[in-house]
Amino acid sequence: MIKNYFKIAWRNIIRHKSYSAINVAGLSVGIASCLLIFIVIQYELSFDTSQPNYKNIYRIITQEVHKDGINNNPGIAAPAVDAFRLSFPQAKVAGLQSSYGSQVTVPGSSGNPATDKKFIENMGVMFIEPQYFDIFKSSWLAGQPSALKAPNMVVIDKSSAVKYFGDWKNAMGKTLKMDNVLTLKVAGIIEDAPSNSDFPLKVLISYLTWKQHPKDYGYQNTWNSVSSNHQVFMLFPSNVTLSTINRQFRTFSDKQFDNNKNAGKKYQVAQPLSTLHFDTQLGGSTLGDHVTSMSTLRTLSFIAVLIIIMASINFINLSTAQSVGRSKEVGIRKVLGSSRPQLIIQVISETAIIVLVAVVLALIIAKVSLPFLKNIASVPDDMGLINTGTLLFLVGITLVVVLLSGLYPALIVSGFKPVLALKNKITAASVGGVPLRRALVVLQFGISQLLIIGTVVAINQMDFVNKADLGFDKSAVLIIPGYTDSVSQRKIDGFKQQLLQNPAVLSASFTSDAPSSDNNSSTNFYFNHSKKDPGFHLYLKIGDADYFKTFGLHFIAGKGFEAADTMRQVVINETLMAKLGIRHPEDALGKTISLGNATWASITGVVKDFKTNSLREVVKPTIIYPQKIYESEVAVKIQTKDLAKTVASVQKLWEDTYPEYAYNGFFLDDNIAKFYKQENQLALVYKIFACIAIFISCLGLYGLVSFMAVQRTKEVGIRKVLGASVSSIVFLFSKEFMVLITISFVIAVPAAWYIMTGWLQNFAYRITMNAWIFIAAIAVSAVIAWVTVGYKAVKAALVNPVRSLKSE
Repeated sequence: MIKNYFKIAWRNIIRHKSYSAINVAGLSVGIASCLLIFIVIQYELSFDTSQPNYKNIYRIITQEVHKDGINNNPGIAAPAVDAFRLSFPQAKVAGLQSSYGSQVTVPGSSGNPATDKKFIENMGVMFIEPQYFDIFKSSWLAGQPSALKAPNMVVIDKSSAVKYFGDWKNAMGKTLKMDNVLTLKVAGIIEDAPSNSDFPLKVLISYLTWKQHPKDYGYQNTWNSVSSNHQVFMLFPSNVTLSTINRQFRTFSDKQFDNNKNAGKKYQVAQPLSTLHFDTQLGGSTLGDHVTSMSTLRTLSFIAVLIIIMASINFINLSTAQSVGRSKEVGIRKVLGSSRPQLIIQVISETAIIVLVAVVLALIIAKVSLPFLKNIASVPDDMGLINTGTLLFLVGITLVVVLLSGLYPALIVSGFKPVLALKNKITAASVGGVPLRRALVVLQFGISQLLIIGTVVAINQMDFVNKADLGFDKSAVLIIPGYTDSVSQRKIDGFKQQLLQNPAVLSASFTSDAPSSDNNSSTNFYFNHSKKDPGFHLYLKIGDADYFKTFGLHFIAGKGFEAADTMRQVVINETLMAKLGIRHPEDALGKTISLGNATWASITGVVKDFKTNSLREVVKPTIIYPQKIYESEVAVKIQTKDLAKTVASVQKLWEDTYPEYAYNGFFLDDNIAKFYKQENQLALVYKIFACIAIFISCLGLYGLVSFMAVQRTKEVGIRKVLGASVSSIVFLFSKEFMVLITISFVIAVPAAWYIMTGWLQNFAYRITMNAWIFIAAIAVSAVIAWVTVGYKAVKAALVNPVRSLKSE
C-alpha cells in the first residue's frame, strides 16, 4: 500500500513538472538557508562545552560602582590570586596573564643571531599557573603541569612546536627566547586547543616568571592595579550556586576594599564560563579574538524560522492552486472506495517526496555555500557539513516541513465531494478559502519587507560607523608594535630621528596605543590636590609630545605637554573636563591630576573629544601623558602617495635598527575596522537573506497568481471578447496584490522599527531611522510584485479567449 502511495505520488509530481520545480526550488533554498544558519549557531554554542567542568568554572571580574554608573573589568589585581585561595578553600584557583604581540625567538644552531628564527605571536602567549590544568583539561603529549611551578619554563602546543622546531618530538628541552627578555626551556607539549575554545593556548610560561620580571611585563603586587590582561578562573563544587558564590564575593569585597567607607565601591563578581563567549563587553577578547552576542544568534534563529515559513507558504499556495485540476482524480478515487485518510496519506506522500528531493538539493547548495559561510561567519575551515547535529536537524526540519506544507493541502483535497468533483463543479473559490491564501501572501511580503528594512538600516548604520568623525585622523597611520626592554628604549630617539628624515613621513610618535583602541587601560585618580575620590575612572593614553600631531587631535584650549620621560604634564579631553565640573576649557589649564598615589601633574591642554573605543560606547574621560617605559609602539603618519614604497622603507629602517625583532606593522584604519567585524558580517547576512526572502516571495506570489489565473480564466476570456486590453487585464490581476503589499507594509513597519531600534541600541552613536528607509522597502516590494504578477498576467491575457470559454 505504501509503495503504491509513493508510486502514484511520483506520477503526479512528474505530471505537474512546473509546479513541482517551483516547490522544490523554494523549499531547497529555504532548507539550505536554515541548515547554514544551524551550522553557525551550533558552532557558536559549542564553545568550551567539551570541558568536563564547563558548568562549574567561573571567571572572576572586577566591578566598580560609582555615582555615574558601573564599570566592569575582566581583570583582577595580582594579589587576589592568593587571597582567593585563602578565602575560598573549597575552590580551585588559577591566574593567567596574557601577553599580546610577543616575539618568540628560536635560537639558531650556530649561535649567530642572524640565524635565529623569529615569530610574532599576537595571541595565545600567557603566563600561567600550573593549577590552570586542574580547572581546564588539556591533552599532554609530553611533560606535565607541574613543570610550570619553576621559573623560566614554557609549555607549547603541538602546532607551535612544529612551527618552531619542525617536529614536536624534537621540542622538549629546547630553548626559546621571548621578547629578547626571557630565556625559556620547553618543559611540555600539549595538543592544540580546539577551534571552538576561547582559550587559544599556544605558549604558556610559568606564572612565577611573570612575577620575576615586573618592569618588563607589568606585574604589580597591589590591589589598586587591575589589568584586563590578568584574569583569574575558579572551579567551584557542583552543588554551589552562582548566587551563593557572589554573596561570598560580596562579603570578601566589602572587607578587602573597605566599601562601607568609600564613595566608590569595588566588588569581585563571578562570571560563569558558559556566558564568556557571548559577552561582547568583557567576552573572550582578552584571551581569544572571537566573541558572539546571543542577540546575534537569536536574530539568525529568527531569520531561519521566517525563511522556512515562507518556503512552506509557497508550497501551500501552489498546492491549493494545483488542487482544482485534480478534482476529477479525487472524485474517481472516492467513488472507487478511497477513504479520506487514504487521500490525506497520498497527498502527504507527494509532499514527502518533494521535500526529500528539496533536502538533497539543499545539501548540495549548502555544500557549495559552505566556503562562503566560513568567510562571513567566522566558522573554522575544518568545519564539516555533516555531523550528528546536522543530521538530526535535517530529520527534524524534514518532518516539520512535510507536516507544515502538506497537511493543509491534504485536508483540502481529501475534502472534495465526489459528485461535485466528477461534474467539474469544484471551483477555485471553494478550494481552501481565498482569504487564507491572501493572508499567507501578506505574511510572506511582511517578512520580506521586515528583512529589507533591517538590511537598509544595518547598511546605513555601518556606513555611518565607517565614515564617522572619530575626532582624530586614522588614515595612513602605520602602527609598529615595539618593545620596552632597556636595549630597545635606548634606540627610540635615534630610530625616530631617522624616520623623520624620510620626506614621506609626516610625523611619528612613540605611544602605548592609538586614540581609539581595544586595549584601553583605566585607573582611579585624584584631582587638583584633593584626596577625595571623584567617583569615576580615568582612561589612559600614553604618548610622547608628537602624539597630538601624529593623530591629528584638535586642541580647544592650551597646548600639548613638553617632551619628558615621565608624567609631569597631561592633556585631558572634553568629557573629563565636563565630568570634573569645569565649564570653560581655559579654566582647566594649570589644574593638577594624580593617578593613584603618583605625583601631581599639571594640565597643559584640553583636546576635542575623540572616540576612545568603538562607536558602541560613549567617549570615556581620558588623559594623555608621557611615560617612556610604557611607550611600546610607534605610530607613523605617512603620505598616501607611493604608500607601499614608504611602508617598505619604514620596515627596512625598523629591521636595521632592531635586527633582533621581527617587523609586525599594520595600518590603524584596518585595526579600527575590526571593531565592527561582527556588525559588518550581520549586515551582509541581512543582505543575503533579504534576497532569499524576496526570491521565495516571488515564488509565493507566482503561486497565488497562478491560482487566480485558473479561477478567473473564463472572466479573462469574456473581458477579451468584450475588448479588454492586455494592460487592463494586468491591472485587474495587480491591483489586489498592491493592496496585499500595502497591508504587509503596515504590519512590517512597527515590527521592523521595534527590532532595529533594539539593534541600534548596541551603538552609543547611531543613525535615526527615517521615512525613506521604509519607503525604500515598500518600493522594492512593489516593483518585485509588479514584475512577478505582470509576467503571469500577461501570459493569461494573451491566451486565446476561445480556449478560455470552451468549457462553457
